[in-house]
Amino acid sequence: MLVHIFRGPGRVFGFTADATAANLPDKFAPWVAFKSVELSRDEPTPGVRAGECLDDIEKHGFHITDAHVRITDQVV
Repeated sequence: MLVHIFRGPGRVFGFTADATAANLPDKFAPWVAFKSVELSRDEPTPGVRAGECLDDIEKHGFHITDAHVRITDQVV
């Protein structure tokens, strides 16, 4: 899956399939485009727990981390 990564304040990052970041939580806006990556459960991606990220995107539409720690449940 192609996942777009956006940077929020500090070390907060949002991951989403939405290239516009429209579904990312306003709490951490403004979101700035960082990069896009192809994530797969079968291949490791440096700095991202792909399975956890894809699970969150399927369930919530996005995955949020702060200093590489998952905080998605704190914003849904």
